[in-house]
Amino acid sequence: GKTVSRRRSVLIVMNAGLFISFEGGEGSGKTTQINKLAAHLNTKGYTVVTTREPGGTEEGDKIRSLIVQRDGGNWTPLAECLLLFAARHMHVEKIIKPALEEGAIVISDRFTDSTRAYQGHGRGFSLETIEKLNDITLENFKPDLTLVLDIDPKTGLSRSGRRLAAEKLSVDQTEDRFENLDLDFHERLRQGFLAIAKKDSKRCKVFDAAQPADKLAAQLAATVEERLK
Repeated sequence: GKTVSRRRSVLIVMNAGLFISFEGGEGSGKTTQINKLAAHLNTKGYTVVTTREPGGTEEGDKIRSLIVQRDGGNWTPLAECLLLFAARHMHVEKIIKPALEEGAIVISDRFTDSTRAYQGHGRGFSLETIEKLNDITLENFKPDLTLVLDIDPKTGLSRSGRRLAAEKLSVDQTEDRFENLDLDFHERLRQGFLAIAKKDSKRCKVFDAAQPADKLAAQLAATVEERLK
């Protein structure tokens, strides 16, 4: 009996995937970098699952439309957090954990740090309550590695606005609820991400998102490969 269970636990450890989250303010270029990183890891023979928050599941996408669309509803900060964690719970149970159990690398565009930064630091909602909700819904489940793309909010928002103008024919064009908040909000958001990264420096790595995309991509790839060793 004992030998089998020991062997089993070794197998599980060897098969365990890697969960990476990308964080950052509007226009920090997360989507571009996630695609570059996923393509790079694929060439190295890794199975990669890319996903996003809020979303990732059918249920999560329904909640996403309630939160990020400009006419999605006028939620209180607590209600907004409850919706985000409901979507996140489904995301973890239906997408992230099963993929990790198969040994995949899961890359998520945003995770709990976004709730801490947007609702907590940005909108002034209780960080203590956010942690309580996190404990209830995720039971301490978190990314193995978080890549924070840091950019000056003015630069980020000008990039983001340009992108939205270019995509005005796509259905996502109304997903600008947070982009339309004032510059002070986005500055608090940036400081929030930096504070989160400082507090959990083992998990979070901060990168300058204003540098050329290829240079940033090389830094991110090197960081992930180091973590995979």
